[in-house]
Amino acid sequence: MQQTVKRHTASENLRIFKHFLPYFKPRLPVLALDLLCASLTTVCDLVLPLIVRYITNMGATNLSALTISMVVRLGLLYVLLRIVDTAANYFMQSVGHVMGTHIETDMRRDLFAHLQVLPHAYYSNTKIGQLMSRITSDLFDITEFAHHFPEELFITSIKVVIAFVILCGMNVPLTVIIFAMLPLMVLCSNHFAKPMQRTFKESRHQLGEINARVEDSLSGIRVVKSFANEEVEKEKFAEGNLTFLAVKKRMYHNMAGFHSVTRMFDGIMYIIVVCVGAVFMIRGRITAADLVAYLLYVTTLLASVRRLVEFTENFQRGITGIERFVEVMEVEPSIADLPGAVELNDVRGELQFDDVSFHYEDGGGDVLSHISLHVNPGESVALVGPSGGGKTTLCNLIPRFYEAQGGTIRIDGEDIKKYTLHSLRKQIGMVQQDVYLFSGTVLSNIEYGRPGASREEIIQAAKLAGAHEFIMELENDYDTYVGEHGVKLSGGQKQRISIARVFLKNPPILILDEATSALDNESEHLVQQSLEGLMEGRTTFTIAHRLTTIRGANTILVLTDEGIVEQGSHAELMAKQGVYYNLYRMYQEKE
Repeated sequence: MQQTVKRHTASENLRIFKHFLPYFKPRLPVLALDLLCASLTTVCDLVLPLIVRYITNMGATNLSALTISMVVRLGLLYVLLRIVDTAANYFMQSVGHVMGTHIETDMRRDLFAHLQVLPHAYYSNTKIGQLMSRITSDLFDITEFAHHFPEELFITSIKVVIAFVILCGMNVPLTVIIFAMLPLMVLCSNHFAKPMQRTFKESRHQLGEINARVEDSLSGIRVVKSFANEEVEKEKFAEGNLTFLAVKKRMYHNMAGFHSVTRMFDGIMYIIVVCVGAVFMIRGRITAADLVAYLLYVTTLLASVRRLVEFTENFQRGITGIERFVEVMEVEPSIADLPGAVELNDVRGELQFDDVSFHYEDGGGDVLSHISLHVNPGESVALVGPSGGGKTTLCNLIPRFYEAQGGTIRIDGEDIKKYTLHSLRKQIGMVQQDVYLFSGTVLSNIEYGRPGASREEIIQAAKLAGAHEFIMELENDYDTYVGEHGVKLSGGQKQRISIARVFLKNPPILILDEATSALDNESEHLVQQSLEGLMEGRTTFTIAHRLTTIRGANTILVLTDEGIVEQGSHAELMAKQGVYYNLYRMYQEKE
């Protein structure tokens, strides 16, 4: 898929830079030293033509005055300047680049931190591979851009201004001709620069698509192999890879045109100086010494302009990285702490839904409509019903993963929006069907429930979850590496580790989202025992697929697209012989 890249106005570019410039602020002293060193290297480049001009003039007009000692002194002066130039250049190449790396690092830190606060809805509509591309490769060119952009601009500005003054002192008409060519050179180069920026952004987008394809395919590699669909995946990848190739081709054609134009103007400007300068010398309007010095200055000037023009390539890469950085940073979290939000502590576990309605942002109808519900502290509530009825959505509203559009959700009588997101979510534990274990050890995955917990506390949590025995049978017990997403463990083992994680967190409110539906009977029995221990004394919401696991719930809610159609205990609902009764009988027949 090819991305459409819009052209940016000057105001939009300024907006992008406003996000970038604050990263220079902590490093202004280093930047100032870098620019000072840049000015010192510039002095060295500008002094050599003056020395050549002086020696040539003396040789042509007053050879007897040109002594060996004078030549030696001028040579030593230039060697001294070169020593200064070497030290200054070393600073620019080392410390200057490190400054750029610090800026890149800070931007990556802020981007990752911003991604942590974006809501579930953002990740539902964004490919992880694209985000990985923005947080890694998109920022690689920031180092070069942050260092070289102010440096090249500063050096070229000094050289152009000083060279213009000196060259005007030698020959005004020739100088006017040369400097009149510079805007034309920039204008012609710009013809390729704008498409080059667009193709840079397209290539970055397509690289993100490739990352997303690789991440998707490798994460599901077991499914791929089980269906023998390796060739299908190869074809999908080849399609994206060829699209990336096409974008890169366009990008390199634009780069080639860009560099060829600057190279052509170099040659034109040199031959103008040689030919026009020769004519002026014939007519006595410029001396031979001045013409030699003039050529040297033009060489220095063109080298600087060429560096600046060629830096446009790095500039375009850098600005593209910054632009894609800004695109994410400007996404405002739709769910955030309200002004004056307070910490939620000492939770009893009373939960209340007052006329709650919710719909997703994709324009569909209400998933939940005017839901009202009261749950006392320590009670167990089970949610059953057909898929799409809003069971998971209702539970996701409690920790504010999504925000209800209507009504109020209260904890212990207070609106959950009154509290900070962090403190609210600290009071809620979740055990889901799809267990996610991080790459690391068993110990680190359980510790994730309460970072900083002692080994003894972690082991105690594992024992409460019924996980200690199988963990001790692993190769390195609690220090066993679980693999990517816990691939080295069975489904039941992973689920019990996730339960241990919640035991360690010790929240007063618990949400169980079909926690045993993907397990075999033996694993389900073991996990169900762990869950019963976890539920004790906690307000619990259970989304049930296997109805036999929720018969002991205080309240069972039958949730359909019409809302809560039935509510009561297992015995009460069976006696009604309504929707729940039919669901339960259907489940028993399947079993």
